[in-house]
Amino acid sequence: MGAARRTAVRVTALLATLVLAAGCTTVIRGEPKRVGAVVDPGSAAGLKVTEGYSGPRQGAADAQITVENADGGEMDRLAINAVTDIQKYWAEQFPVHFGKPYEPLRKLASWDSGGKNMVLCKSNTAGVENAFFCPSEDLIAWDRGGLLPTLSTNFGQMAVVAVLAHEVGHAVGHRSGITKTGMPTIVAEQQADCFTGAFFRHTAEGKAEHFELSTGEGLSKILGAMFALRDQVGASFTKRGAHGNAFDRVTAFQLGFGQGPKRCATMDVKDINARVTEYSFNTQDDNKGNLPVNEQTVKAIMDSLKAVHKDTGAAPPEVSFGGSCGATSPAAYCESSNTITLDLAKLAQLGKPPAKAERARAIGDFAAFGEIASRYVMSVQKAVGMKLTGEVAALRTSCMVGNWAGSLLQRPVGGRNPVGTLRISPGDLDEAVSQLLTENTLMAADVDGKPVPSGFARVEAFHLGFTDGISACTEDFR
Repeated sequence: MGAARRTAVRVTALLATLVLAAGCTTVIRGEPKRVGAVVDPGSAAGLKVTEGYSGPRQGAADAQITVENADGGEMDRLAINAVTDIQKYWAEQFPVHFGKPYEPLRKLASWDSGGKNMVLCKSNTAGVENAFFCPSEDLIAWDRGGLLPTLSTNFGQMAVVAVLAHEVGHAVGHRSGITKTGMPTIVAEQQADCFTGAFFRHTAEGKAEHFELSTGEGLSKILGAMFALRDQVGASFTKRGAHGNAFDRVTAFQLGFGQGPKRCATMDVKDINARVTEYSFNTQDDNKGNLPVNEQTVKAIMDSLKAVHKDTGAAPPEVSFGGSCGATSPAAYCESSNTITLDLAKLAQLGKPPAKAERARAIGDFAAFGEIASRYVMSVQKAVGMKLTGEVAALRTSCMVGNWAGSLLQRPVGGRNPVGTLRISPGDLDEAVSQLLTENTLMAADVDGKPVPSGFARVEAFHLGFTDGISACTEDFR
């Protein structure tokens, strides 16, 4: 996280009183009922949450299509089956949504980034770990030697399918005409991520010939892969080649999964500018988006939470470092005393910028601060008489943490007026996605620490609060 001014980046300045900005009042009671679907804790965009196997469908015969330079190995077979299923999906859906037949790709190719060089789309493949769509040659190609096995090992075989669904999504964008010449890169990438979500809905419904996907862990792993496939932290969505941060990529995927190709077709410059969150670091941000987690910065976070929730009328909870008043860790909320207890050592470890050797334990500062915020918003829910246990309370918590995050985002143009001096920094929302998908996260858990089983629903609820504010959380999760 960061601050609005260079002087405010320093920890001492972060402790200054945070003033509630005009236009950011949060009224819980007395607002009109929202119109729209409630995020269901037991589903992923209407599909019942299921656990079990995700991957190649057992017993399905391998597809037989022509792929230049394929070696017949496991990765090429996986890719060939994926492209076959994806193109079959678009052969069915493209006429429905775009009013004309889908034309299959003219050329498919495979290469080994550690092997013999090829020239594809006028570029050499030696050492290139990538997959791409080349419009001029109507070609999709993939690296079977580096990229695909790395994805499969780290995120499962369905991550390979996701990457190829994204590349076919680019072909769909060009064939449909929604991807236009001169369009900013980020728009085309969001369209492709959205089309990927639409195909995975088809797969989760059991309609793909070669693949199966559970809507529990299987779908969560796909969302988690997007954390690894995001742009470098601090990149800007306005730059050529931008693919998006994890938060924006997951959002586009979820829009496609939940609303189908019709939503993807509406993605244009105006739509993207209104909702993307990928911004460069402020040149005055000495911390590069990461604050240490200690008593001083926790006090700054508490001051920010108080400012954002000022108009709810909820009495701010007291904070205790050490001990525990509840069963949850590294933060707990005690209803009887309106107190939050924190294990600062565990929070500090969680909040460290991740190094390669620590990726399983360290995510970044927002992961730690989000856990604290999740216990803080319990006090707000208690103050208005809401139940603190159960899946609805857990999703409401995720939504309210998202509202807090949305209240701190400084958009260059438009958006909600940010509160106080503390700001969301590049990487924070990606850290939120990563933490929300963690098995025992508190960010989407009830007061007893029981999280919602669906990682998809956790992120969806967070995004709802982030975009629509606190009234969405209290109206939609009753």
